[in-house]
Amino acid sequence: MPYAVNPLDGNDIYFDDGATGGRSVLMLHGSALSRSIWRGLGYVKALEPEFNTIRMDLRGHGRSAKPHRAKDYEMELVLADVLAVLDAAEVDSVHVLGYSFGARMGLQLAAAAPGRLRSLTLLGGTYRIDPGALARLFFADYRAALLTGGMEAFVAGMEAESGSLDPATRLAFLSNDPLALAAYFEYTESAPAMSELLLRQLHVPTLLMAGTRDRPRLEDSMRAAELMPDARAIELPGRTHGGTLFPPREILDALLPFLRSVDAR
Repeated sequence: MPYAVNPLDGNDIYFDDGATGGRSVLMLHGSALSRSIWRGLGYVKALEPEFNTIRMDLRGHGRSAKPHRAKDYEMELVLADVLAVLDAAEVDSVHVLGYSFGARMGLQLAAAAPGRLRSLTLLGGTYRIDPGALARLFFADYRAALLTGGMEAFVAGMEAESGSLDPATRLAFLSNDPLALAAYFEYTESAPAMSELLLRQLHVPTLLMAGTRDRPRLEDSMRAAELMPDARAIELPGRTHGGTLFPPREILDALLPFLRSVDAR
């Protein structure tokens, strides 16, 4: 089974490695999703076989370990998960593609292990999170829904707030452990921001994309692009945060040339 073991706490992290050869792209999903979202929405088919894709379930999601304590989701531990997956896949350097929380992890990886990254693409990402941001993103009582009604109540609240979810996203949400997800969210909202001083020191080639209806992540992406030495930002007209990834064509039309240009340097 394709599991990596976190050396700090022994948790198992599940990943898929396309093993198609060539340059690798590590794909980091967003909160309450899983590695399957990348295949379900067509990204894997578009990237392979030109690029090998490595898709991991972040802890608390998919087939990876699902601890129920907030402290088990500290950035240091999640970062160690990512590095353990790269080691298990025997990949020295990788393009990183991250959505939402996966984008935050991409930034953490760029800061902690810049030598492992060829490039960084952030979709609907931010380098900071304000108190109450998750309630605005999901719905007011999202955490209570998880603790008392499980994933069904969480999905019902999401759809009441924002309309019907696409089938791939809905399936990914329903596959989660609600207690693990509640613990994950408890830590996530309290996690410290990345300083703008540190952003200025990240020299990894970076592409940031966010929807024009995804605020404040659009403003944060534009600000990060100004601060980072080798970064640019693209607006996705009309897209909300939840609608960032689908349909994929607009993103792929920017992503593929970017990856090729980095590899040609």
